[in-house]
Amino acid sequence: MFANTKAFSGFAVDDVAAARAFYGETLGLEVSEEHGLLTLHLAGDRDTIVYPKPDHAPATFTILNFAVDDIDEAVDELSWRGVSFERYDGFDQDEKGVARGEGPDIAWFKDPAGNILSVLQER
Repeated sequence: MFANTKAFSGFAVDDVAAARAFYGETLGLEVSEEHGLLTLHLAGDRDTIVYPKPDHAPATFTILNFAVDDIDEAVDELSWRGVSFERYDGFDQDEKGVARGEGPDIAWFKDPAGNILSVLQER
């Protein structure tokens, strides 16, 4: 039934304008807005809808992962743009906040609504 149907992801935020500035300006993604919904136009033709939810509670898991060629370069650039990286118990993270050694190298950060995102580099 859904084998040939285009699927897309979505997640909630409490402030669409703040999300538009973060995803469009801070992260440099192509974004558009229509009918109060934000669309992130991600590489690979993977549009993601961002919708307002007044009683929004941030996700407690990673909602969006950005694969990068060089995690140190990505973390440095995002830090320069004002992004702060999260630290989590149980992960051995370096001074930049990158967890290395088990699985892909990964660093987590949050959007203005508190949703968790990551940059990761496959080895």
